[in-house]
Amino acid sequence: MVESTAKTSYNKDGKSIVALMTALMAAVFAFQLNASMLSPALTTMQHELNTDSAQIGLTQTVFFTACAVFSLFLPRLGDLAGRKKVLLGMLSLTAIGCVVSALAVNVTMLMVGRVIQGAAGPVVPMTLIMLHHRVTDDKRYAKLMSILTAVNGGIGGVDAILGGWLAGSFGFRSVFWFMVAIAVVAVLLVAMYADESHASETPRMDWAGVVTLCVAFLLAYLAINEIEKLGAANWLIVAIEVVVAAVFFVAFWQIETRAKHPMVTTHYLKQRRTWGLLLTTLLTMTGVFAIMNGIVPALAQDAKFGAGMSASVVSFATLTPYALVGLAFGPFAGALASKFGYHAVLRAGLVVTVIGLLFGIYVCKAPSVWALVVLSVILGISYAGTANIMLNGLGIVLSPADNTGYLPGLNAGAFNLGAGLSYAVLYAFMNAFTSSSNATTGYAASMIGAVILLGLAYLASLLIPKHGDD
Repeated sequence: MVESTAKTSYNKDGKSIVALMTALMAAVFAFQLNASMLSPALTTMQHELNTDSAQIGLTQTVFFTACAVFSLFLPRLGDLAGRKKVLLGMLSLTAIGCVVSALAVNVTMLMVGRVIQGAAGPVVPMTLIMLHHRVTDDKRYAKLMSILTAVNGGIGGVDAILGGWLAGSFGFRSVFWFMVAIAVVAVLLVAMYADESHASETPRMDWAGVVTLCVAFLLAYLAINEIEKLGAANWLIVAIEVVVAAVFFVAFWQIETRAKHPMVTTHYLKQRRTWGLLLTTLLTMTGVFAIMNGIVPALAQDAKFGAGMSASVVSFATLTPYALVGLAFGPFAGALASKFGYHAVLRAGLVVTVIGLLFGIYVCKAPSVWALVVLSVILGISYAGTANIMLNGLGIVLSPADNTGYLPGLNAGAFNLGAGLSYAVLYAFMNAFTSSSNATTGYAASMIGAVILLGLAYLASLLIPKHGDD
């Protein structure tokens, strides 16, 4: 297949890179709104559907689980059936899921809608693959890729603020109708301005491999969700899920070994480009995600041992600065990657993240609004604006030409697994050192645990090969 040259601003149909980026950005927006816009509307959903917070929280878990499972195979399906076609299908399903959720009369119907919306899970890797097909020059691609990926950390916090306003003014259903509108706009823009592309080889999809891998991953994910309950966890269920997940993964490996056209050859699975990247992503997410999405907000709201902020304003000191600086710094990180390489910028991001977490230990001992803002800004630059973007970019540029979808898909799975593990591991650190008389030690212990995990992520990053190496 003939790729466009690096310097070409228009393809053979006269479609510009600007138009393509607009379409792909709309697709990323459509996914990100599904992931983050509902957070401030959860209480409203609970009241309007006459249910409890546990059931509403479960709808969020169902959505992110569906995202993780769809991410494992849809990028590979795009390689074979056509990336534009599959992306349009994903966005259309997302719109349908939003309609179902908007019309939901009970939690069960809402869960069905959220599962359907999960088809948007691999939108970011799919758009990055499509961009890489069009822009083959590594330096130019790094800059454009960073713009798309930066949005994945949250649309500067505006998405959550808008979601809260819509839910408070018009009810939670208005949030879903807004998502429908954005998804429809994304479908139209992708249909008009994106190019169709395939992998260099397009055999039939290995559905047996897909099913066994997805079942193995789903059971591992459910085991992690149970482990997150810590003292209340049912460890028998955890053990059963882990064992069955292992059985299905072995079955997946055997299928891929024998299949004529496997979803991903075991040869690729054994390469450092696969396990080195996945290990780095898993450790990085485990070390960062629960810090910014759970522990820092908890510290900010803790009236006795924290800053004592109210729930209504805590996001403005934590998540909003984190998302804003990540969004703003992303393109700059891409420019750095185009000059110094993905590996160097990734490791720099990990080092600065560790420095930020060390500062976080100080914040735990002397919490204040401004200290929390500074911590959020540091981690927004180092993780959301740098490490996250480099990990996504490496998943694309390290993929082999004959199977460009497998590594971004598995990498998306590693992101999701790491997010779940983060709550289990870091909260275990925190709870182990928390007492009724001194929660400060618990908060600091979670930061120390995160530092250890990020240090391991840095070591794992040394195993990620350069382009073209195994």
